[in-house]
Amino acid sequence: MEPSYDSEKVAEIHRHLHSHLPPEPALRVKALESLLVEKGLVDPAALDAWIEAYTEEIGPKRGAMVVARAWTDPDFRARLLDDAGAAVAEMGFAGQASGHLKAVENTDTTHNLVVCTLCSCYPFAILGMAPAWYKANEYRARAVRDPRGVLSEFGVTVGEGVAVQVWDSTAELRYMVIPQRPAGTEKFDQSALAALVTRNSMIGTDDLKGTA
Repeated sequence: MEPSYDSEKVAEIHRHLHSHLPPEPALRVKALESLLVEKGLVDPAALDAWIEAYTEEIGPKRGAMVVARAWTDPDFRARLLDDAGAAVAEMGFAGQASGHLKAVENTDTTHNLVVCTLCSCYPFAILGMAPAWYKANEYRARAVRDPRGVLSEFGVTVGEGVAVQVWDSTAELRYMVIPQRPAGTEKFDQSALAALVTRNSMIGTDDLKGTA
């Protein structure tokens, strides 16, 4: 017998499943986690380890450390801009989504913005989990069509004399932005500098001027 598809039946199943989940996103996630643990599909200890790794170790702290080193080490900065994957591997941060990585640098004349118009390709091994807005259709469409307008909504004002370069990530090539180093940080060490770097600044939707 050939399988059949009943859209009304599928919709009814969908409504039934969601009626048993709380409306708040955090509670829904917790409920799903509990179900998976109860059925033996997820080890809670392993889940906790992954959450800690992505929030505390993998990102965006790794990316911030890469940026801080680029700000203080001209030779590393040159290697990063030439071959970001290899430069990141030097720091022991090589991983999935970092092998096909290109670093682009903000300057007094160019501001870089990263988007993935087809899906949400993102160097999570360096920047951590992608923010929800990065995956949103509105951002993916408008970042290309009206990058200055999008930046202004993030509180970033780009001067008329500054070009905005939009980079479209793919599965084969992903990008990270090296933001400009804030003024007044000449005496900061790499650790202090890394603390200034935000995830959004490495996507291009944050301006670190005045953060020192």
